Amino acid sequence: MSGKLKVTLVKSMIGRPEKHRKILRSMGLTKINRAVAFEDAPSVRGMINKVAHLVKAEEKIDEA
Repeated sequence: MSGKLKVTLVKSMIGRPEKHRKILRSMGLTKINRAVAFEDAPSVRGMINKVAHLVKAEEKIDEA
């Protein structure tokens, strides 16, 4: 699990449960189409799974 994940918020958090809102805020996703990069870790994967219907996650390939 070495690599990075790019997570983008694609749906609004309006009307969603407070648990989902807290997860999105902790990830730094506050506005639609905002993207954030994370190290690939089980904790991050768990957060993505909880709000998978609101975000788009893709693996980033390092070009170095």
